[in-house]
Amino acid sequence: MRGVALGRDGPVRGQGRTSAGGAGAGPAPGTGGRPASGRDHGRGAGRGHGRSHGHGTWFLILPALIPILVLSVGPLLYGIGLAFTDAQSGRTQATRWVGLLNFSDLLQDTLFWDSFRVGLVWALGVTVPQFFLALGLALLLGQELRLRWLARALAIIPWAMPEVVVGIMWRLVYHPDAGVLNETLRSVGLGPDEGRDWLSGTATALLAVIVVGVWAGMPQTTVTLLAGLQNVPRELHEAAAMDGAGAWRRFRTVTWPAIKPVALAVSALNFIWNFNSFALVFVLTDGGPGGRTRLPMLFAYEEAFRYGQFGYAAAMGLAMVALIAVLLAVYLSRRLRGEGEEER
Repeated sequence: MRGVALGRDGPVRGQGRTSAGGAGAGPAPGTGGRPASGRDHGRGAGRGHGRSHGHGTWFLILPALIPILVLSVGPLLYGIGLAFTDAQSGRTQATRWVGLLNFSDLLQDTLFWDSFRVGLVWALGVTVPQFFLALGLALLLGQELRLRWLARALAIIPWAMPEVVVGIMWRLVYHPDAGVLNETLRSVGLGPDEGRDWLSGTATALLAVIVVGVWAGMPQTTVTLLAGLQNVPRELHEAAAMDGAGAWRRFRTVTWPAIKPVALAVSALNFIWNFNSFALVFVLTDGGPGGRTRLPMLFAYEEAFRYGQFGYAAAMGLAMVALIAVLLAVYLSRRLRGEGEEER
C-alpha cells in the first residue's frame, strides 16, 4: 500500500500507474509521444479518396486519349522513324536504316526547294489578304445593322463547305469556255472571245488558286476576329468619341490593342494551315502547270504514292515541319519583343 494515499472516496494517487489500460495509460509505442487523433485518420482517408479520384479521372480521359494516341501520335512517331530509312513500295528487300541520307539528298533536290518556295508564296499570298479582308468584314458585322444575323450566317458558308466541293465549284468558275468569270469578262468587253484558261496558264494559275484560298479561309478568320471584337468594351469607344477621336483613331488606339493577341494567334495558325494545304490545290490544278502550283505537301504526296519513296517523303515532311517551326519562332519572337518594347 506504499505510495497510495487513502482518502474519503478511496485511493487518489498512484492509481493511474497501477491500473493497466486505464484512462491514465501512457501513449502507445510508435506514436512519437503524441496520442493518435481523429485528424490523422481523416488525412489518411483523404489521401485514399484523392488517389481513387485520380484513377477515375484517367478512366474518363482514356476514351478521348486513345484515339489521339492511335491516330495522331502513333503515325507521327512512325513517320519520324520512317524518315531515317530507305522504305519503298514494291520492294522485296528489307527496309534498312540509312540515317541522314534522305536529308542530304533533300538538300540537293531542286524540285523540293521549288515547291518550298511556291508554298511560301502561297501561304503568304493567302494569309495576308485573308486577314485584312476578314478584319474588314468582322468590323462590318460587328456594327448594329439590319439583318445582321443573316449576314453572319451567309459569311460562314464557305467555311462549312468541304475543300473538295470548293475546288470543283471554282473549277467551274474558271472554266475557259463556260466559266462564270470568262462569261462576265466577255459581257463587259474585257475578256477574249475564245476564253482564258486561268488554271492552266503559267502566269495565272498560282494567282487563281490564291484567290480561291482566300475565299475559302476568310470566314474562319472573320469569326475569330469577330469574337475578339465582342470583348472590346463599348465604353472605351464612347469615351474616345467624346474626346474627338475619329473612326481610324478609335480603331488604332482602342480596337487594335484589344484584338492584337487574337490577330497574332490567328495569323500564325492560318500561315501553318495554308502552308500545309493539300486538297484544295490538288483538286484545282494537281500541282500544275509545270509545277507552278506544286505545294510541298503535293510534292511529298507524289514522292510517296506515285513513286513509292516513302522514306524520302517522310524525311521531306519532317524537314518542312522543322523549317516552319523555325520561321514561326523567329516571327513570334520579333512580334513579342516589339510588344514588350511598346509596353516599356
